[in-house]
Amino acid sequence: MAKTVYLNTPLQEEDLSKLEIGDKVFITGLIYTGRDAAHKRLVELVEAGKELPFDIKGQAIYYVGPAPAPPGKPIGSAGPTTSYRMDPYTPTLLKAGLKAMIGKGPRTQPVIDSLVENKAVYLVAIGGAAVVVAKSIKAARIIAYEDLGTEAIRELTVENFPCIVANDIRGRDIFQEGVKQYNQE
Repeated sequence: MAKTVYLNTPLQEEDLSKLEIGDKVFITGLIYTGRDAAHKRLVELVEAGKELPFDIKGQAIYYVGPAPAPPGKPIGSAGPTTSYRMDPYTPTLLKAGLKAMIGKGPRTQPVIDSLVENKAVYLVAIGGAAVVVAKSIKAARIIAYEDLGTEAIRELTVENFPCIVANDIRGRDIFQEGVKQYNQE
């Protein structure tokens, strides 16, 4: 049975080990944004043995290209983007210490295998609820790759950022198991 879990960043392996697919997770602390162009640059840095623009160990990356911030708000609409576009880069970042990714849609088997190997999780944010998600974002600032515009890496200060566990550290996949369960009923 799914449970509700509150986590703070940086994420701890002990906390992630208790998560099961379907659990509701609310994250408080710092998370980072990044999409495919930024991921490509991060992986190039890792492969060259260079320092990343933020300490990736224990962190979460949210796959988002947020809308511009309206007056008085830290960020505009901030809905998740499709995650599989980051799959070629994800195993390298997980090996570097990344502990969670937040996006939408299923992941490929190599990413799921890498989650197990690196004791990390994949979380999904609710697509179509970008304004609701944005309400949990209390501050946002660009920290790298400003030339990428909305796809620049941002550091977000979040409070009870809502998501659901799609892949846990044991390799379970809500997209596969959910379909199996539905077909049995």
